[in-house]
Amino acid sequence: MDAQRAQEISHSPVMANVSFNGTRIYIEHVDQQTGNATIHPLDEPSNKQSVSVSSLMEQ
Repeated sequence: MDAQRAQEISHSPVMANVSFNGTRIYIEHVDQQTGNATIHPLDEPSNKQSVSVSSLMEQ
């Protein structure tokens, strides 16, 4: 995924089906400058991490 698409998903009111390493995630924030996104698994909102948007997969 590219940073622009990740940004669109993070701002959309519609929940997109996005995964990181096979786990469905929620994109909280995208840093366009670094190409990183702050994410968390859907069932673990307190388990936040910063990952490269290129590692995110949209189903």
